[in-house]
Order: sequence, then structure tokens, then C-alpha cells
Amino acid sequence: MIRLESVRKVFPGATAPAVTSLSLEIPEGEFVTLVGPSGCGKTTTLKMINRIIEPTSGTIEVGGQDVLSIEPHLLRRSIGYVIQQVGLLPHRTVEQNIATVPRLLGWPRDRIEARVAELVEMVGLEHEMRDRYPAELSGGQQQRVGVARALAADPPVLLMDEPFGAVDPIVREHLQMEFKDLWRRLGKTVVFVTHDIDEAVRMGTRVAILNIGGVLEQYDRPEEILANPASEFVARFLGEERGLRRLGLLPVSSATLERGPVVDVSAGPTEARAVMDRHEVDWVGLLDGNRLLGWVPASEIGSTPLRDLEPREFLVRLRPDDSLRRALDAVVTSRTRVGVVVGDEGYLGMLDVETVAEEITE
Repeated sequence: MIRLESVRKVFPGATAPAVTSLSLEIPEGEFVTLVGPSGCGKTTTLKMINRIIEPTSGTIEVGGQDVLSIEPHLLRRSIGYVIQQVGLLPHRTVEQNIATVPRLLGWPRDRIEARVAELVEMVGLEHEMRDRYPAELSGGQQQRVGVARALAADPPVLLMDEPFGAVDPIVREHLQMEFKDLWRRLGKTVVFVTHDIDEAVRMGTRVAILNIGGVLEQYDRPEEILANPASEFVARFLGEERGLRRLGLLPVSSATLERGPVVDVSAGPTEARAVMDRHEVDWVGLLDGNRLLGWVPASEIGSTPLRDLEPREFLVRLRPDDSLRRALDAVVTSRTRVGVVVGDEGYLGMLDVETVAEEITE
């Protein structure tokens, strides 16, 4: 969808190029994050794709067309663009802001109204917000409007320049998760600039790590970069928590789960005590078929049938699609040092710290 070949940018009066000789291919439907230190040319690269900044030399193609062969204003109408400061027109309502590009393209009014209504719902805004002005919205709401405006004309490519950098961490995480889900549903090709390596590996299907002057140090799947940094620069940039970041990309379902110290409620106390002894714990989990009921301490297991006991709820319940990083955090803070994994089909097994550690070292 996007191809850069030997792209170079030298600003007037600069002693060194902002981008030296960058070659990069972005397949259709990928979510590519550009990340690197200040001065690595990531924003300059983004702006050259839609010709906000003109390249000094080299070739940039979007959808097989050389961008220099397209009038800049026509090119930009075919590419969605979202920036950190949002850039909403303050004197226009939410609805009018979202409708900006469709109006420029001459869409009929009923089509514009239908598209605005669709996008307001798609990005998670309330219907009544359509008549508000940007100043009446929170930072997170403004960013949602910015995304909706960028998607209004249904462009195949979306460029995003640190779009969530101006909101607080909690809102930022919600926006990241929501936009990644939106991307999966829409199938757009996204180029996303960030200075945050955690955001880069969390959001991107591919990550391009740039060095000063737009030098491409490594371009690969995030899990491959975390497992095998291509250079000392990449290893230093990833930091000391490389293993934990990799866990954030792996689902619980990728780990080998143990059945753990569990018995069916139809079992007798002797079997329950044998399971506890085998696992060297002072508690046992109770199952009713494949349904996890909870756990009971050893002190309550006597002559009373297990079915008549009142099980406690497991505080750490994980889903197969939860990340192993979340699982590790939950497990180390639990009393039992395990997390139970429950899917739509019921109990799947237990996860402990040792199992998670094996995933890091594989």
C-alpha cells in the first residue's frame, strides 16, 4: 500500500539530513508504528507520505501511485490524518468537523449525515455530542472526533502522529484498545508515529525503529524485535524490560496450562487431600463438571461432602486472550500464586509464575 525508496529530506540550513535514505514497504492492511528518539525523522517521514513536507529525493508511492504525480490537496483528501493536537476547527460543531472532507468531495447532504451518524457511533461518542463544539469536549472526546474526521471519506490509508500523547494515561490506554479494535474491523493501512516503545509494540503489527537522521535500524513484527534486536542501538532503545514487553504481546492461550490442584465436587475428602499433597498446597479448587466453583482451604475438608462446602471465589481469573504480562502481574499478587484460566467452554487450567517464565525464555 505504501512504498518508500531511498527517501531523503534535507531542510534548508540544516547540517545533516532529517531523513537520510529511507526505504520501507508497508503492506495493505498493516498497522505500522514508527518509533525512535527525538530527531529520528519519524514525523518528517509521516508528513512526506501526504506531502505536507516534500521529499528532497527518492520515491514515495501510495496505492501504486507516485505521490509527486498527485495534486497535494487531492492526495490529502484520500489519506486520513490524525495529530496529537487534534486540529479540530473550533468554530464548527462535532458534526461539521467530521463532515469536512465529504463536503469538500461534494457528497450529497443525506450521505454526509448518514456517514457522520455512523462514525459518531463507531468511535464511541454519544449522539447528542454532534451539536457540541470542540471546547465543550474532553481531550479524549476531541481525539475520537479527530479519528472520526480522518475516517469520514473512508480512506484506505490513515496517518497518525502521536494521536494519544496529549491525554492522561488511563484515557490513553482506553483509546489505544478501542482504536486497535476499530482497525481490526475496518482493515485500514495505518502508519502511527510514537515516541513510546510500549505503545509502538502494543499497537503495531510491524514496528520500524529509526535512529537519528531517519536511519532504519530494524523493521519487523514486534515479537521478533523484542526477541532478537538487530543492533546494540535497538537493544538499548527497547530497554531492560524487553521480556515483559514481549509477554504483553503473547496471549495466555499460548502458554502450556497445568490442570492444577482441582477435584470434582463428586470426589471424596481423601481424593481432595491427595491432590493437595501432590501439589504441595493447603487448598483445592472445586469443579462441577467443567464449571469452576471456587476453592476451599484444607482446614475445611473433613467428613463433609465436598458438594456441601462453601467455596471461595478465585480472585485471579484469566481469559485465554488476556496477555501473559497481565497474567504475571495478577499471579504474583495473589495469595495462591496461581491464576485460573476460564474460557467460554469452562475451566481450562492454571497458570503460575514458572509457566510464564518459560514463555519469556523460549
